[in-house]
Amino acid sequence: MPQTNCSRCLAPLGPDDKLCPQCHALVYGAELEALRARALEYEKQGQTADARQVWTAAQHLLPPESKQAQWVAERLRTLERQQANSGLGGDPLQTQKAKSWLAGGTADQPAPSPDAPAAQKPQHPWAKRLGPLAPLAIVAVKFKSLVFAVFKLKFLFSFAAFIGMYWALFGAWFGIGFALMILLHEMGHYVEVKRRGLPADMPVFLPGLGAYVKWQGLGVTAETRALISLAGPAAGLLAAGLAAIVYWRTGNPLWAALAHTGAWLNLLNLIPVWMLDGASAVRPLDTMGRISLLALSALLFWWSGDGVLLLLAAGFGWQLYRKELPAQGSLSVQLYFAGVVGCLAWLLHFTPLPRR
Repeated sequence: MPQTNCSRCLAPLGPDDKLCPQCHALVYGAELEALRARALEYEKQGQTADARQVWTAAQHLLPPESKQAQWVAERLRTLERQQANSGLGGDPLQTQKAKSWLAGGTADQPAPSPDAPAAQKPQHPWAKRLGPLAPLAIVAVKFKSLVFAVFKLKFLFSFAAFIGMYWALFGAWFGIGFALMILLHEMGHYVEVKRRGLPADMPVFLPGLGAYVKWQGLGVTAETRALISLAGPAAGLLAAGLAAIVYWRTGNPLWAALAHTGAWLNLLNLIPVWMLDGASAVRPLDTMGRISLLALSALLFWWSGDGVLLLLAAGFGWQLYRKELPAQGSLSVQLYFAGVVGCLAWLLHFTPLPRR
């Protein structure tokens, strides 16, 4: 039965609406999330035909002009090619059909003709000439698209410019280390998006401003979006933690500067305002969830005296007055958020910024 009101803004919907005319949310967002998870599970199990059927059902719930619908269409084409190339292997449904044909045919599917073409030739006949190196060559071909994605020119040029700017301002070693820490932060977002089967581009760096990962999130729930947003600061926490360990082992002030700067920037990015990661991460939290993070930030400020924690507390206080508060918050996001904030505050306090 078609929905009559948008689940996000409660705007009235027409019987054929797939996108809310007011807030532009997907009408069938929850259903699409369930279908996506089921299709990916079928793909993991090698059930290509079942996965295609589920992706097709999802496609019917998406606006045809949306980028998500285009991605699903491309996914269907990819699975169709994989199914065609796999022959009888890997897909239980196709294997079952093949058994019935070989037994003499069924009522709706004739048995294969004796004049049918021979079995498909191996995909890589040239590999035999490479001897023991053949497996490596085949792996390289299989993953060529991944290699090309990693080395896209936009990513490389922007990252080089990013390094160059901070190299010129703070010296070679700090400039390179700082750029690598920002890269790890952005790769946290990228890996989390790709892990969920969503389309994403490699990070783009903006010298003096930061970096971002472009990804398609139509139909993604607020909780999933929050987990993707928190994955960046979590990866940034890991990078700052590694720099802090090196500092504690060597006493080199360069590593203290990297750890302190990394922790401070990731905390700043968690302030729930504007386009920062914290603004997306706070959305699935209810009133008590936001109050608990406000209290935690205020307590950490009282303990350490770092001003960025006071800004963080102020951001959570402002978020209490937003109208989009959910009736029931996500406890997992709340604990994840609190854990990242607490660990970053601890690192910030115990890796003092060296004074010149």
